[in-house]
Amino acid sequence: MIRLPLVRRGPLRALSIRMAFAVLLVLATVVIIYSDRGGYRDVNNDGLTLLDCFYYAVVSLSTTGYGDITPVTPDARLVNVLLITPARVLFLIILVGTTLEVLTDQYRNTLRVSRWRRKLKDHVIICGYGTKGRAAVGALLENGYDKSKIVIVENREDALRQATANGLAAVTGNATRSSVLNEADVKNCKSVIIATDSDEASVLITLTVRQLTAGQVRIIAAVREQENAALLKQSGAHHVIVSSATAGRLLGLTTTAPPLIDVVEDLLTPGQGMALAMRSADRSEVGQSPRGLTTLVVALIRRGKVLPLGGEQTPTIETGDMLVYIRNQDSPVEVSS
Repeated sequence: MIRLPLVRRGPLRALSIRMAFAVLLVLATVVIIYSDRGGYRDVNNDGLTLLDCFYYAVVSLSTTGYGDITPVTPDARLVNVLLITPARVLFLIILVGTTLEVLTDQYRNTLRVSRWRRKLKDHVIICGYGTKGRAAVGALLENGYDKSKIVIVENREDALRQATANGLAAVTGNATRSSVLNEADVKNCKSVIIATDSDEASVLITLTVRQLTAGQVRIIAAVREQENAALLKQSGAHHVIVSSATAGRLLGLTTTAPPLIDVVEDLLTPGQGMALAMRSADRSEVGQSPRGLTTLVVALIRRGKVLPLGGEQTPTIETGDMLVYIRNQDSPVEVSS
């Protein structure tokens, strides 16, 4: 099932609310009739019991009207005109409105999903919306990625509610199943980020994505243990991030060089301080040294390989290079011409 942002309340809840109103309306009508039961006559001429009042209220509000119970006194007929008839109209509105609302919501949701599918292309699928998944979404949005191009695949109800509340489209189901990934249109996506809490699930998702896309989609996966990183790469992941090893290195860095961890935290913390960014090299920058640019370039990416700039010989910028630089969080992301 696909959940789009700002989904209205479910049809079952709307039906329950309307059903409660209908029952209250019937009970109110029974009270009115029972309080003036002497003004009504039935075919047996033995007066109205409480059951007779319920019967008359139901057949009157539903417009069935068998005629075996009728108001005979002027007061009873006036009550029918002023109270029972408006209650009958309101009862019909509740019944018809419930049907129309359920059908309208279903049609509207189907229309929204169809429109969403037509526009969905070159999107990012994030499998898992836990701590890692939310952080990945935050990083994408921080770098100017369109929120409508992010699709969450999750099977936990609380995470799904949080994703849709944050304005993200979500697909309900287990990402290890090919049918669920096809619902997210994995064949036309740009990349798949695997942010599950289980290394075994990450491996299965990687294998499933590679099988469905024939290796044409970039896969980025996070694992807990270093020993599973090689298995994920063999399964088809292009990039693997080991969370436990990364955390351990940061802990060691904090002990040996405390100021450096502040810099790393500044780079990784969204919304403040410094941030890593990447852009294409401009034509005017081709042939220049990265160290001579106004922006602080820390690496070049050439044909998929990272060229560090820390050595004595600094490579010059070539056409097609990507520049990895440090920017201020308050400044906009640079876009190459």
